[in-house]
Amino acid sequence: MNLEPHLPTLITCAPGPAYFGVTDLHVHHLTQVADKHRASEQHDSLIQTIEQAGTKVINLEELPGHPNSVFTKDPAVCTPQGYIQLRMGLLSREGEEPWMAEKLDRIGVPCIKAIEAPGTVEGGDVILAEKVAFIGQSSRTNAEGVRQISHLLGGMGYEIRAAVVHSPFLHIGGSMTLVSPDTILCVRDLFQESFFKGFQRIELPPAGFISGNVIPLSNRQVIADQANLPAITALRQQGFKVYPLDLTEFVKGTGGPSCLILQVK
Repeated sequence: MNLEPHLPTLITCAPGPAYFGVTDLHVHHLTQVADKHRASEQHDSLIQTIEQAGTKVINLEELPGHPNSVFTKDPAVCTPQGYIQLRMGLLSREGEEPWMAEKLDRIGVPCIKAIEAPGTVEGGDVILAEKVAFIGQSSRTNAEGVRQISHLLGGMGYEIRAAVVHSPFLHIGGSMTLVSPDTILCVRDLFQESFFKGFQRIELPPAGFISGNVIPLSNRQVIADQANLPAITALRQQGFKVYPLDLTEFVKGTGGPSCLILQVK
């Protein structure tokens, strides 16, 4: 399977028996067991919306025994040069990294390097914006992980901007999203103003752990959780076309919209 040239591509993973059959919510950092039919319908709707907006979707089967594999954002980060295999900060997610690496290898994305122990980095803590890399140090991405990913991305020409991520946000991606090449949707007052130098900001009140989390698509199109009314309103006021979707069955898994996609190119 090869990527089609010049076509934006996202990787998703359909929820399956592991996501629907969780018995120990704490181990997997889930809040509730998802409803099988609602989750499947919501994920199908997500894929349909992405494709209708002009983006190719590669939809994977769930990794057996790994309910969080539905959140494809976290095991890798893709750059124009290739992908970096990350290292999960949640013990129960170990094994997702080689699983995603094999999928990326299969579609012809070259591997640059892998994060090594004791470093941990999850993809929700890495946001690439042109030549700036925003990196979060969080409960899932430790200081050594920040050092390693900063070294790798810095060597590729990215300006590194790192910050500590505080509760209630699991990753930096819960608080901010690059919604166009020069515009960031973000929760106000979390980071110093200089953190966003060179970018326009669409600011939001802090209204939960995925307040600033949306899926950016091409041509100023965005997917948002339908419950995230502040983001939907603010984006529409700035001329974005917003597709509000019901993603409640994945919020139960402590994931926002962008957690469900891995941007390949």
